Amino acid sequence: MSEGAGRDERGRDETPEERADRNFSDILQELRVVLTGTQLISGFLLAVAFQSRFEDLDADEVQHYLVLVAIAALATLLGLTPVLVHRLHFQRSMKQQIVRFCNVLLIATLAVVSILVIGVTSFIFEVVVSATAGLWASIACAAAVVGLWVIAWAARRGASRGD
Repeated sequence: MSEGAGRDERGRDETPEERADRNFSDILQELRVVLTGTQLISGFLLAVAFQSRFEDLDADEVQHYLVLVAIAALATLLGLTPVLVHRLHFQRSMKQQIVRFCNVLLIATLAVVSILVIGVTSFIFEVVVSATAGLWASIACAAAVVGLWVIAWAARRGASRGD
């Protein structure tokens, strides 16, 4: 066993530095998944502007589209920021602080990507069917997002109570 190492409440035998390294590695793996989805959505949005039907969009649909492009850019930038933080502060014995900050950034990224998914779903229904269909699609998608976040939060609370 390394100096300073000890079993934590989950039975892991690691130093605080090893734990921070493992936690940061987990964050990077999760970011890879999120950023891949974000890149796919962003690519879809960027391609839309170059389609012949884009000219058929009314002013509200164009505005909706541009808001989605901005949200996609924000999601991408949020997802890239943990890598930037790590690059700027690595080898400065700040891994635990980096992990805490990057965890917040990852949660913010997930929230923004959730909003992006709701918006893209709404936009597609709006353009393909009608504005009313877009509204209903956004309500249904938002309900699914909220439901999944609540389930995720409840699972976390249940695990912390030992249920």
